[in-house]
Amino acid sequence: MKKRNILLSVLLLCLYDGALAQSPRWAFAGDGGIQWTVQAGNAHTDHIEMSGKQLSAIITYGVDDKGALVLKKQLVFPMLRTIPNDTHASLKTTFDGSESPAITVNGVLLQTVPVDFYLKGIICIHSRTNTALTVTDILFPSVDKAVFIQQRQLVNTSGQACTVHIDSVVREIHTPADKGVYGEYIITAAGNGQGTFTLAPGEKKEWTIIYSARKVTTPPCYFSSAYELARRKEFVQTLMQDLVLETPNDTINRGFDFAKIRATESIYDTKAGLMHGPGGGAYYAAIWANDQAEYANPFFPFLGNINGNESAVNSFRLFAQYMNPEYKPIPSSIIAEGDGYWNGAGDRGDQAMIAYGAARFALASGDTATARQLYPLIQWCLQYLERKKQSNGIITSDADELEGRFPAGKANLSTNVLAYGAYQSAAYLATALGQKDTAAVYKSHAGQLSAAIEKYFGHQVQGYNTYRYYEENNTLRSWICLPLVMGLFDRKDATMQALLSPYLWTNNGILTAAGDHTFWDRSTLYAFRGLFFAGATDTTLKYLAWYTRQRLLGEHVPYPVEAWPEGDQRHLSAESALYCRVITEGLFGMVPTGLRQFNMCPRLPVSWNHMALRHIRAFGADMDITVVRQHKNYKVTVMNKRQLVLNKDWNGKDVISVRLP
Repeated sequence: MKKRNILLSVLLLCLYDGALAQSPRWAFAGDGGIQWTVQAGNAHTDHIEMSGKQLSAIITYGVDDKGALVLKKQLVFPMLRTIPNDTHASLKTTFDGSESPAITVNGVLLQTVPVDFYLKGIICIHSRTNTALTVTDILFPSVDKAVFIQQRQLVNTSGQACTVHIDSVVREIHTPADKGVYGEYIITAAGNGQGTFTLAPGEKKEWTIIYSARKVTTPPCYFSSAYELARRKEFVQTLMQDLVLETPNDTINRGFDFAKIRATESIYDTKAGLMHGPGGGAYYAAIWANDQAEYANPFFPFLGNINGNESAVNSFRLFAQYMNPEYKPIPSSIIAEGDGYWNGAGDRGDQAMIAYGAARFALASGDTATARQLYPLIQWCLQYLERKKQSNGIITSDADELEGRFPAGKANLSTNVLAYGAYQSAAYLATALGQKDTAAVYKSHAGQLSAAIEKYFGHQVQGYNTYRYYEENNTLRSWICLPLVMGLFDRKDATMQALLSPYLWTNNGILTAAGDHTFWDRSTLYAFRGLFFAGATDTTLKYLAWYTRQRLLGEHVPYPVEAWPEGDQRHLSAESALYCRVITEGLFGMVPTGLRQFNMCPRLPVSWNHMALRHIRAFGADMDITVVRQHKNYKVTVMNKRQLVLNKDWNGKDVISVRLP
């Protein structure tokens, strides 16, 4: 029965895969972006989030049933706080396009019909018009200012000069002073380049709308759209040069590149320091134990982005402020630029999330001072977990990260497996810091918890000898993938079959629970990482390739999403970090084991003869890892700063230990 189910799931995947391969909406652009060429009569809209240090923008774009441009902008200013100053108290406003000035060409009102859309950290829209002009719109956030820009280029493509008139536009919105933490705010949409002028054949004219927000006490500023665009492109290009994935699958390569953008852009310059935030129109200037500590922070050392690494250290500093001698739980979320916290679901296993993420980050940082700074927080969290253990060795928590959306019992698999991973990494970290006795204690705790997890959670569920999520659980849950992620392989085969069975796998990824319709990309991405790590390489590659084509080139692009139906598949940032970790920790099997050392077990698919990950910045390195097939074996090479570290003939199975000089 189980074999029949997984074969059915693979067959369904092949059908989805074939359908998508025949007609994806988006295609590759030659410069590393993606492009959608509009087909007449094919109405379609989508939304994408784009962020800078002072704002985020959720842009809805596309064409309506008449082929006309649809373009709406929801702008969020996280450091302009509203009252009540809670999780969602960022200043927000929406522009529906009516603020755009009227343009006439030889007295005829300009109307645009989009020809194609382009994405690569910016939105670029090429349009034809009902006049002698063609139009290019470029939309992007400033890297570090509370500014969003729409730059419009008009080109005379006819053989005759034409007269163009652009109306002026200045729209100001004043918010009530008693609704703002800092009083009244002014939101402005101001045009630049208005007037009447003559365009010769082939001549170009550029105008912009600058969207900005400020406190009423802050004087208005001048912004250069050309400068801001150059900086945005520089930001994206810098990300393309670090942690570069090379495989025969161009879609996965490009999906990885795009995920780096979304994972890194959503970092906000708050009064409490840099804070990585999920986004989605709701979650800014705040940190969470799952999204930041567990998901995103362990990724940033591999990329080496200075903002990402600083935001990670800062998030752990903020969490550490809530350590206390009574061992009351650290809040799930620190909000409002550090001025408040949210703990509405109680202990979600947050201490396990923080300890795991902080230990992984500290090791991968390769920096002793950073490791020593984070070590007390890790120790406190692990001591908290010890105090939550029952006599059977299982750790209790009030909920899990789903915060009551789905049942989790008094003790859940997620909290316990994350705690196991935290003990493992903390043992490596203690060894690196010269505390061998403490390392032995943590290693012992990890072994005891592993045995307790197997005894308590190991169970037959819906015909699969896998894990129950909590004691009363009798349906398959997506987070049964977590033991695979942490290297707990006692129930590996049945768990892999269950994850890819029709009970959990759908054309939208893995369901949260069998029999429900809710899916979260975070659990699908964790599952891919665990499946690769457990050695299901070729099967997982098919699913990952399908998923990546859907997210990058399908109907809602170009990043992983949060959830459906909740959240309208928002482009939350940490999901993109999890996509990148599918590659670093899943496909390449990298596990930090010291400040300058790691284990790896690369998973080269049968259909590939080589793969590489270049300019890995973790462990204080600038490292390249290449894996090349040699008949039935492999050649694995590790270079650091152009110096050979390892050149090994490998059987494809044994764990490789790498120590950097």
